[in-house]
Amino acid sequence: MKNYILFASLFFLLARCEKELVFENQSFEKKTSLACKDHCPHISVQIPIAKDVPIVADSINKKIFSVLKEIVYFGEKPYVPTDYKGLVSSFIDSYEKLQKDFPKDSFGWEAEIEGKVKYLSENIINIEIKHYTYTGGAHGYQGLRSLLFDPKTGKTILQHQLFKDRNAFRAFAEKKFRNKYKIPKNESINATGLLFENNTFHLPQNIFYTDKGLLLFYNPYETASYADGTKELLLSYTEVNEYLLIK
Repeated sequence: MKNYILFASLFFLLARCEKELVFENQSFEKKTSLACKDHCPHISVQIPIAKDVPIVADSINKKIFSVLKEIVYFGEKPYVPTDYKGLVSSFIDSYEKLQKDFPKDSFGWEAEIEGKVKYLSENIINIEIKHYTYTGGAHGYQGLRSLLFDPKTGKTILQHQLFKDRNAFRAFAEKKFRNKYKIPKNESINATGLLFENNTFHLPQNIFYTDKGLLLFYNPYETASYADGTKELLLSYTEVNEYLLIK
């Protein structure tokens, strides 16, 4: 009997050790309950939820949720809900409060969020968040967010942790960026109409790992006007491996 219990315990332990982190896509949607015609205010969220390795999954899920909260929460009071159902409800609630306060005005709020596992290896998990929100004005805002995680711990990997020497990589990237966008090397980085802050090249807020290489992605307003759209630079791993700490 003792041997059986010991065997069962070992089997259970091995089964737990063999569990791998997996992602399950989940969707959350909500529309306004107020009367409306075309383009009724709504929000749609599709997001990967980490599972099966509790501590790691919890860390990843909390970070993803906090980023979505930054994107879609427009309430005046401190944020209270802790799940996606509450988050989508808060977006619609904010719209409906505004509509009731200003019944003669027309508001066409909408939010579309789509997350996916962009890249997965034994050393890094890259989650891409594609988002569009409109809460009034001439146009909405569309962009991409890159979230990087250590698959062993679930902790966020910050951009400076990616590189052996971030300044050396930035200098390399600037040469490639100038070449792609035809900016003379002896002229200002903004010589062709770009809007780099302080007239100095900088790495984007979002860097993606892809199957083809490292993608430097500049959202609208990072380097150019909204009308000029995004800027991006794809660098092959053959080119950048010497700069990377995490491959």
